[in-house]
Amino acid sequence: MYCVKTQSTIEDTIKKSHFIGIIAPCHSIAEINQQYQTIQQQHPNASHIAFAYHLKNNNQILIRCNDAGEPNGTAGKPILNHLEGNQLINVIILVVRYFGGIKLGAGGLSRAYGNLAKGAIANAHLIEFIDYEVLTFTLSYGQLTNFEYHLKQFNGTILEQLFTEIITLKIRLPSIHRQEFQTLFS
Repeated sequence: MYCVKTQSTIEDTIKKSHFIGIIAPCHSIAEINQQYQTIQQQHPNASHIAFAYHLKNNNQILIRCNDAGEPNGTAGKPILNHLEGNQLINVIILVVRYFGGIKLGAGGLSRAYGNLAKGAIANAHLIEFIDYEVLTFTLSYGQLTNFEYHLKQFNGTILEQLFTEIITLKIRLPSIHRQEFQTLFS
């Protein structure tokens, strides 16, 4: 599976309708909603803002698509097909349409939305998806340097740290390293 490193945008005009395809990384429903609201604010006069996403959340894959008022199955589903076909996860693709006065028909709409999704994916910087876990550790001050060294070796990051009589750390670690890392510090 793959994900995108940063947001990417493409544009196209089809029979006087202006389309904007946006692909962005998202790691939670809150980020999905924020991304959608941001695009709505940037394009308040758009006729339609169709989207699809794949999101891994608590070991579940959440999948959703929305036609945004276009005829059923002509916008969200073609976008979703490209997400699935490219094995993308933790990604949202939005396609903004400004209606140009010429109807495209169901087939034309499906091709337009699908091609914008395909173009947004082609324009994006794809990276291999790595599943992460959030873990909490308590350490003595003497263990901290060794812990940070090994955390870096395992491509983990510290999310939160609390220094009292002991050190409490919340870390993000690739799931494939969990067992080995916990063995080192348990």
